[in-house]
Amino acid sequence: MKDVDAAAGAFSTAAEEEVVRLTGLSVSLGGAPVLSDVGLTLRRGRVTALLGPSGCGKTTLLRVVAGLLEPEAGIVHLRGRLVADPRRGVFVPPEARGLAMVFQDYALWPHMTVAANVGFPLEMQGVPARRRAARVDEALARVGLSKLAARRPGDLSGGQQQRVAIARAIVTEPELVLFDEPLSNLDRELREIMVEEIASHVADLGLSALYVTHDQTEAFSLADEVAVMRQGRIEQLAPPEDLLAAPASPHVAEFLRLGAVLPVVRGPDGWHLPGGAVIAPASAVDAASRVLLRARAVRVVPPDGGRVEGRVLRGLFRGDGYSATVELAGGHRVQIVTATRLAPGSRVGLDIPPEALHWF
Repeated sequence: MKDVDAAAGAFSTAAEEEVVRLTGLSVSLGGAPVLSDVGLTLRRGRVTALLGPSGCGKTTLLRVVAGLLEPEAGIVHLRGRLVADPRRGVFVPPEARGLAMVFQDYALWPHMTVAANVGFPLEMQGVPARRRAARVDEALARVGLSKLAARRPGDLSGGQQQRVAIARAIVTEPELVLFDEPLSNLDRELREIMVEEIASHVADLGLSALYVTHDQTEAFSLADEVAVMRQGRIEQLAPPEDLLAAPASPHVAEFLRLGAVLPVVRGPDGWHLPGGAVIAPASAVDAASRVLLRARAVRVVPPDGGRVEGRVLRGLFRGDGYSATVELAGGHRVQIVTATRLAPGSRVGLDIPPEALHWF
């Protein structure tokens, strides 16, 4: 009996740690599938980024969690509470889900002051005016906008407007915050500043967050785990370091720009590119159809008959170093990182160590 009680207690503790649990979510818009059998768990105090190209379903997934869109199939639990299940006719509206959301376009009321915008969610909750004012002051101080409380959104820069949106999200002290590409309208320098600020707020307040972005740097900087999405599915969910070390599919490797993903065939002399030279011994892997050549692990050496050779198509300066596109035998192209700019048309050898290869 004690064992049963202990097991039940462990399950209860685990469930309490789950802020979001999504099971088998599917959504179609206009008859076209947008999400297909998506599952995801977010634990308390953690950040998960939904990363992928436009149209992959990441914003749709966020809208389902927010209650702005009802799934056709699947279940949504927030903090252990069932908020969406079409089979049972359960659908809890957004205002009753106890979460906050930061939008791409800020979604501020233009006729309201900054303070009024930030205090609006508290007003809707019936928080008394004096207590509401104190919490608004605290939220604005946290984002560095105390002196702009009487301004209107139209008088602010894009970065300041986004800080207002963040203050409005955190003023209710939510356990879960949803970020829908909040920095995509800002220039790169300001995005980098805002990423640091958001990370600081999330950590200081102990927030749990789902963060939608198409920017790899944002996702890797903010998230404990990153869900790489493709065509309505989660292709891989893992910490950023694991995504880089062990991409689960060619799509993940290509989307993260880890190097060239090329077809491979196994011959009596080893693994080689179709029409190209051997790149690894036959014992390197039991079975594969494609291989990732990591751009930063391949080394340029003088042309040599015993090495993979290629012709430089172009060399570029990237600000923090050089890269080159090299065409190998069989017409295969790889991009590599180099110490100097390589001249177009020149012949080079490529040293491909085992760590440069990841097999699919």
